[in-house]
Amino acid sequence: MTKRLSRKFFTRPTLTVAKDLLGKYLVREISTKILSGKIVESEAYIGPKDKASHAFGGKITLRNQAEYLIGGHVYIYLVYGMYWQLNIATSQKGRPECVLIRAIEIENQKHQLANGPGKLCQYLHLDKSFYGEDLTKSKRLWIKNRTVIIKSSQIIKTSRVGIDYAGPVWSKKPWRFYIKGNPAISHR
Repeated sequence: MTKRLSRKFFTRPTLTVAKDLLGKYLVREISTKILSGKIVESEAYIGPKDKASHAFGGKITLRNQAEYLIGGHVYIYLVYGMYWQLNIATSQKGRPECVLIRAIEIENQKHQLANGPGKLCQYLHLDKSFYGEDLTKSKRLWIKNRTVIIKSSQIIKTSRVGIDYAGPVWSKKPWRFYIKGNPAISHR
């Protein structure tokens, strides 16, 4: 049985959500076409204390307002002026926490098609129009549970990618999670 993830899933502690997203399926509907992939890599951001978070210090900007929404909303932004990054707000309204979806595995496709945050957004045709989208209600983007069980022994924890600017403590937090041995994860 496949079931869309509910609000309750996303309002749990961010580190728990980041790990529990592994094995779930990100689904995108475009007209009559369905694109999907198994989430195989994620990263947690827990602002305002997290120096790598866009909400560090309680900062609120036009760019990061979606981070402050109740868990289950999309926080998407552009990096390097060309790559969209899909994040999902977690926790309660007013608490700027989120999970970056770093990679998905697409069945019967090349692993390099969505093995990075920019690539997966490109594959799923995600852009600024998804900013603030509610994944618990959206008709064009959601996450399903296909009852794939990922055991804790299959989850690798490492430091997050590309955040050296956050300093030696925050850049080393083991808040990146991926499925051990999965060929579709991103490469540092």
